[in-house]
This record gives sequence, structure tokens and C-alpha cells, in this order.
Amino acid sequence: MTDKVSIDLSGPSQTMLTTLYCKALDADWEQPILGDDYAKAAVARIDYDWDELKVNNRWTPLVTVRTAQFDVWAGEFLAAHPDATVIHVGCGLDSRVFRLDPGPGVQWYDVDFPAVISLREKIFPSRPNYHLVPTAATDPSWLDAIPADRPTLLLAEGISMYLTEDDGIALLQHVIDRFKTGEIAIDYYSRLVVRSQKTHRLQRQSGSTLYWAVNKPSDVLGRLAGARLVDAVTFFDASTFGRASGVFRLMRHLVRPLPPLRRTFQYHRYAYGPVS
Repeated sequence: MTDKVSIDLSGPSQTMLTTLYCKALDADWEQPILGDDYAKAAVARIDYDWDELKVNNRWTPLVTVRTAQFDVWAGEFLAAHPDATVIHVGCGLDSRVFRLDPGPGVQWYDVDFPAVISLREKIFPSRPNYHLVPTAATDPSWLDAIPADRPTLLLAEGISMYLTEDDGIALLQHVIDRFKTGEIAIDYYSRLVVRSQKTHRLQRQSGSTLYWAVNKPSDVLGRLAGARLVDAVTFFDASTFGRASGVFRLMRHLVRPLPPLRRTFQYHRYAYGPVS
């Protein structure tokens, strides 16, 4: 396959191009945070002027630290549950199913808007036990079509902020109620980030709007029945932060005494169902 793939995306779906490009740039680092060669191949396949994104290479950790942290959590879950179901909602053009290469006992579902899934079909190969679901995340019918007979991991990376709080809580509650046992990995923007969204170039470029803001795990767990906290870290104290560029290491030092700035980007891991 040598022909370039054209794209036609808008709103939140358009932001996935920035995250994809950040991962591709990171893959060329001498010591990458994520090391995603699939992202490099995807960028090469897409007919797009990537310079239009105006992405500075040194800022790529804002994406790759989070994605690498989710890879760690997903890998731990799959090691404990080799017969699991994984649901990656708002998957965009992320290649996690290929990076982690789960075993034959895992059923993996990548979920996103129809235009995004159509693009994925042109860029990435198929594989056994791998399912693509073209739908909006907030339509509950797609969840009810997934068998609920095994431990289930929901990965919700880079999507919560584009949902209203009520829609986001409803999605998480539906997962807990239907699948009975498993985990949820999800990231949030703080209220400071959401309130200042008009200053964010990415939001202006895509025309998208941020809604759901979370400052601490209790903001979510206080509304979510049946979930318990496994881990909660910020961008600055994630286990995958170690190879971030010098500018971010300096920022971590500067924001340490300033909680509103330290918690701008948060990654939460919840469990539900019986304790294994």
C-alpha cells in the first residue's frame, strides 16, 4: 500500500492528528518515552501537511507520558487477566492494540466516530480478536453489544474533557453495571485548564469545546457507584515522566508547591467488581 490516505475530520476528532504526530516525533528521540513506530508509519501514510499543526518536538511529552502510562496500566491488567476484554473508547489513531500485542485470549474493541474508524481501516491492519466499533461514545447501545462474560478494561484516553460531566459519568457507570468486574483508566483536565480553554491553540484550531473538569478522584468517585480508586497520578508524577525533556523537569520543580498547576493533567485508574 503506497497511496496516501486523505482525511476529512473536524471537532474533537481533529485533535487526534496532533496526538498522532507527537507520538511519531517521540519515536525518533534517542530515548523515546513511548517509542511508537506505528505512529511514524501512520503519519507517513496520511496525506496531510503536518507543519500546519505547528507542533514543537519538545512538547510531545504532554501526549506521550500519558499514553505510555496507560500502556503500563493496560499491560498490568492483561498480565493479570489474559482472557480479558479491552474497550478503548475514543481510540483515535492510537496503535495500542499493536504496541501491546495482547495474547489470543483477549478480545479488543477500538471505538470512535465512524469517520475515525474508517480512517483506521485504511491505515492499520486487522488482527485476530480485534473489533472496530464506529459510534459516538455516549450512545449506550454499542456497550450492550459487547459480551459481558470476562474481566473488562475500559481505556478512555483524551476523551473525558470533550464530554459533559453527566455524559461521562453515565458512560463509566454503564461500563461498571454491565461488565461487573474490571478496571477503568481515564484522564482528566482540571478546572483551571477547562476554564482557560480559549487560550489553547489546539482548541481554537479544531473548533472543539472542553466541558468536564476534574480536580481530584473524589470528584468522580463521589458520583460513581461501585468503583474504587487504584491509582491517581498527575502528568508530573506519572511513572513514565522520567524521560521528559528538560523544560518539563524544570516545570515539575516549579509547580510542586502550586497544586492548581500540578494537577492540570490527571490520570486515574479505578477498579470495579470483586477484588482479585
